[in-house]
Amino acid sequence: MDKPIGVIDSGVGGLTVVHELMRQLPKEKLIYLGDTARCPYGPRSEKEVKKFTWEMVNFLMEKDIKMLVIACNTATAFTLAELQEELDIPVIGVIQPGARAAIKFTQNNHVGVIGTEGTINSEAYTQALKKINENIHVNALACPSFVPMVESGTLAGPEAYSVVEETLLPMKRRNHMDTLILGCTHYPLIKDTIQEVIGEHVTIISSSEETARETSTILDVHGLLSNTEMSPVHQFYTTGELDIFIEIARTIFQESSFNMLKIKKAGLISNQDA
Repeated sequence: MDKPIGVIDSGVGGLTVVHELMRQLPKEKLIYLGDTARCPYGPRSEKEVKKFTWEMVNFLMEKDIKMLVIACNTATAFTLAELQEELDIPVIGVIQPGARAAIKFTQNNHVGVIGTEGTINSEAYTQALKKINENIHVNALACPSFVPMVESGTLAGPEAYSVVEETLLPMKRRNHMDTLILGCTHYPLIKDTIQEVIGEHVTIISSSEETARETSTILDVHGLLSNTEMSPVHQFYTTGELDIFIEIARTIFQESSFNMLKIKKAGLISNQDA
C-alpha cells in the first residue's frame, strides 16, 4: 500500500526515529510533524499533552496515513492506548520497543531510564519493563534540561557536557545499572555526551531502531508494506522556526540524504499552511 506513514513528536527528537525508519523501510513514504512551537511536552499536564497530540494526529489523518508512529515518549505514555482504540489504523509508540531492547541487553537486571518529567512520572517504562521481567530493578530520572538544550541546537561541546554531567549525577551515584534507556527521542542527539558522562560500561538503548523494526513487522502483518519501485518523497513539518529544525535535520541525516527532504512550516497544526 502506497499510503504514507505518519510520525509525530513534540519537536526535533522524532527525527531520530524517522532516520531509522528510512534505513529499515526505504520504500515507505514518511510524513513527519514536530510541534517545536510548544516543545517540551514533558512539564505539561496530561490534558495538554493529549490535546496537542490529537491536533497533530488530526493533521496527519487528513493526509491519509496508513500507520501512526508516536515518536514522543511523553505522548506515548499519555495517549497511546486512547489512539489505538480510537483510530482505525495501526498505532505504535516508542516505550514498549525501548523496554524490550533493554531487557535483551541487560546482564544484571539493573536498568536506568532517563526522560522528561511527564514520561518519568507516568512510570510507563517501569511498568513496561516489569511486565516483561518482574525482577528488573529500575532507576528512573527526569532530565528537564535536556530537551530545551537539544531544541536550541546545543548537541555537543563543553556546555552540553556540563548540563548532562550535572543532571546525571544522582544516577551515577547508583552505579549498579548496566543498561540505560534514553526515554526521550531527543536524547539520541546527545548520546555521545551521555555515554561519556555515564561510562562506557553502560549499554545505552535508543528505542529508534526497535521502533522501526516493530513498524516493519506491523506493516507486514497488516499487508500494508509499500510495493512501489519509486523512491519516496518525504514531507517534514514543524510548528516552530525552520532554521534550527533544518540544522538538526542536517546533523541527523547528513547532507546527501537531507537534499531529498521537503521541509515546510505547518503553522500551529493547521493544514492551511501545508
